[in-house]
Amino acid sequence: MAKSAEAFRTISEAAKELDVPQHVLRHWEDVFGQVRPMRRAGGRRYYRPLDIDLLRGIRVLLYDQRYTTKGVQKIFKDEGVKYVSELGRRAAAGAPVDVRPVFDEDGGDVPRPDGAADSAADGRANGAGDGHDARALDAADMSPQVRRVLTALLARLERVQEALDEATLALDAIDAEATDAGAGPADSPTGAATE
Repeated sequence: MAKSAEAFRTISEAAKELDVPQHVLRHWEDVFGQVRPMRRAGGRRYYRPLDIDLLRGIRVLLYDQRYTTKGVQKIFKDEGVKYVSELGRRAAAGAPVDVRPVFDEDGGDVPRPDGAADSAADGRANGAGDGHDARALDAADMSPQVRRVLTALLARLERVQEALDEATLALDAIDAEATDAGAGPADSPTGAATE
């Protein structure tokens, strides 16, 4: 039975999903400080869906776009972790990967080399067929107050996601201990194996 998209991955599962050897994932963790899988006692790594997106983005930059390690580090510095993760999500969805930034630091469009600004019409956020507005939300259209509210909301959502990830990891550990002890989660009132 395959794991769900939200399930944590071991290093072997992550390596298989990304089609890279395990030692490469360990190397990326050393070279790119942004790669920080969760660790259990004994140092076992667990990769969250966000970690997989980030690793896939790194893989796209290194293998598909042919960036050097220093080039990817510069992209992390200039564009941030979310940008690289988004590249990974786009690659996983089979969407074309555009390595150019969408927005600059001030929230305006970044001009393309030919002088034309990026737009929703270029296919990055068309939303076609899903019942949503096909026009992408343009950061230049937002007031500073709306940007602040959305930024604060995003920070709260990221904290909630981290708490959910840790709770999921704790529940997985309890289930694993219960399975190792020979008792199922339903064998005790708390769901944990009794010793």
